[in-house]
Amino acid sequence: MSTSVESTEPHAGNTSTEKKSGSPVVAMLGNPNVGKTSMFNRLTNLLAKTSNFPGTTIDRRIGRVELDAGKSITLVDLPGMYSFEPSSPEEQVAHDFVLGQSDMVPDAVLIVVDATNLQRTLFIVRHALQQGRPTMVVVNMIEAARRRGIEIDLNTLGRKLGCPVVGVSARTGEGFDRLKSQLDILLSGPALPMLIGDASAECPPQPAENVLTVVSTEESSCGSCRVCPFADGHQWASALARESIVDGSVVSDETADRVDRFLTHRWFGMAVFAVVMVIAFSLVFWIAQVPMQWLDDGFAALGAAVSDWLPEGDFQSLVVDGIIGGVGGVVVFLPQILILFFMLAILEDSGYLARAVVVVDRWMRRVGLPGQAFVPLLAAHACAIPAIMATKVIENRRDRLAAIMVIPLMTCSARLPVYTMLAAMLFPDNPLLAAGLFAGAYVLGMVAAFIVALILKLTLLPGQPSPLILDLPHYRTPSIRNALRYSYERGWMFLRDAGTVILLISIGIWVLSTYPKLSDERFEAELAAKHVAADQISESELENVRAAADQEYAIIGQMGQIVAPVFEPLGFDWKISVGVMTSFAAREVVVSTLSILYGLGPEPEEGSTLQHRLTAATYPDGRRVFTPATCVSLLVFFVLAMQCLPTQAVTKKETGSWKWAAFQFGYMTLLAYAAAFIAYQTVSMLS
Repeated sequence: MSTSVESTEPHAGNTSTEKKSGSPVVAMLGNPNVGKTSMFNRLTNLLAKTSNFPGTTIDRRIGRVELDAGKSITLVDLPGMYSFEPSSPEEQVAHDFVLGQSDMVPDAVLIVVDATNLQRTLFIVRHALQQGRPTMVVVNMIEAARRRGIEIDLNTLGRKLGCPVVGVSARTGEGFDRLKSQLDILLSGPALPMLIGDASAECPPQPAENVLTVVSTEESSCGSCRVCPFADGHQWASALARESIVDGSVVSDETADRVDRFLTHRWFGMAVFAVVMVIAFSLVFWIAQVPMQWLDDGFAALGAAVSDWLPEGDFQSLVVDGIIGGVGGVVVFLPQILILFFMLAILEDSGYLARAVVVVDRWMRRVGLPGQAFVPLLAAHACAIPAIMATKVIENRRDRLAAIMVIPLMTCSARLPVYTMLAAMLFPDNPLLAAGLFAGAYVLGMVAAFIVALILKLTLLPGQPSPLILDLPHYRTPSIRNALRYSYERGWMFLRDAGTVILLISIGIWVLSTYPKLSDERFEAELAAKHVAADQISESELENVRAAADQEYAIIGQMGQIVAPVFEPLGFDWKISVGVMTSFAAREVVVSTLSILYGLGPEPEEGSTLQHRLTAATYPDGRRVFTPATCVSLLVFFVLAMQCLPTQAVTKKETGSWKWAAFQFGYMTLLAYAAAFIAYQTVSMLS
């Protein structure tokens, strides 16, 4: 039972009513890896709004939780934090929010701790209770603790903390009904300061607002409490954990230790990491094949149906070739993106990805990158923009600049459609080799990043990297629910881009590739100049010649002819060159550009897909456009090139100078060109 005293002072949490109206606001905080996000998703039924904390680029998630009798609360999922002495921007915003120094003031605080590691995660509870807000402690992962032989006396823990304590399992849903009812009671009760300490101890409990003063002394006034909140924080947490754990407090997970020694081994760990990545990418290709074919066939059938329905002309071409062809050419890769991020979420939730961080850190330090850079580098595989923002956790400016300069070399989700398209063209009947090429593209980006980082550390940004300090989570069964949620969010972001940016660019590409029109008189004059008469060739050949002439005469064709000599050494024709140029706005646009440029012209065969059209594309002399050498060259170029204007803008913002953004664009473009040239010439000679 929690202890309380009368108070004539208003509770700090009550000030929230002056700043807001509506449902009570509850702040959810805790250490990283205690299952806060899983609990948030279950409490809010996966319905949440993501925004930024005011004045920052740090995400915060806000959701509505339905309680009994039609009541509801607003739940705010704060970034993970270890103490109320902030050491990172994420901890700072969480600290400010709990203290009421943000745009919302919490009415109560929900602290999540890990049942399998109670001692470590209790430390933050002490700090939170000192803030004087109604507080509840939620002990998560109780089912995992039971499997380890750990039993926690929740009543004892609640009595000693002086606040409600509830045990739950975010993975199975155990205890959530009681959690909601206790939240209702907590928010419905009188707004009194919470008390911490054991009422049965010789030193009486103290109001939380007084703790800040008492804690500054080295010893408590009585010095006789077995579990005293006024002693050193870690000693207090350790003693409290011992008092609260009934059974299993000294049980060590020897199996987990043995697995850790293997997975984090210098050589074995790297081998396991490589095998895991190859298996993951292979599954991505194998599982996604069928739904991708459905989407591809569906868009092809839709284009054919719309062609039959609309009268022939420019509007028909805009809808079929520009919109359906452009957007559809990108959307067909949605299954692979969904499956890839589902696999990554499973690996992270299982606890393996943190072990992979330890393995890779050894190699990162050799090339001059700090251990803290691995998390931004890992995040860059989703998108470089939030990854660059995440480098704020790196305190050393030189280390931070080095990380920012190489983050765009990581394979982001925008590159996936390009990799998939080229891998499918090179190995249409061998998913294993296609997966190997896919994984190779990832590895090439990482290796290039490490080499560039080493060069930067030896030249422009000298200095020793900071050490890695990482809290390894326990191994646990991954949550399919959370993985599906993460996959859905990434897939929705991809579709949102396809429905906005890619749609607009696709329409623009269609306009530029259609106008101005080549007149019949000029076309006949060009045929005459080539000593060819219209009646000397078949009707289908005449359509092909006319389509090629129309594209070359249009604005985009003229642009392509100008830039084609620059990219010719890489094996690109003028259409690929145009695709590369348009992709500097956004990488995935190259797929829709090629879909439009290779889709315009005579009526394609019914059911013809983008892969079929690109594979069948030829030069006027009959040579294939997309030879193995050209495909490899294009793949290498997209692995290494800087093709994202928003990333450049974020680089400028985070470094405070266009100089670094220009340097980043320049070195990546030159590196991509040189590597693609070498790849094209090498594969051409070998084939």
